[in-house]
Amino acid sequence: MKILITVLVVLLIGLQYRLWFGDGSLSEVVQLSRELELQKVKLRELEGRNKILEAQVLDLQNGLDAFEEKARNDLGMVKQGETFIQLIPNGHDTDEQ
Repeated sequence: MKILITVLVVLLIGLQYRLWFGDGSLSEVVQLSRELELQKVKLRELEGRNKILEAQVLDLQNGLDAFEEKARNDLGMVKQGETFIQLIPNGHDTDEQ
């Protein structure tokens, strides 16, 4: 009977060791769960960025309006025959005094 109890205790210790410290242990599962959540957050951010880029690509493929808008906003370009007018706020004039 003592041999059976000794074998069972050794077996229990071996299983507990694997549960707490071996491959697939509880601490490893918790760490992998955290990493999975971080990867899901990054994935959602990248999916949003991809949707924005996809919309921009579709705009550029569908016509010249997107090119014109990009040239006006980013490069400050104007159409031929248009007059560029820049308004400056009147808060810092020193000539009035």
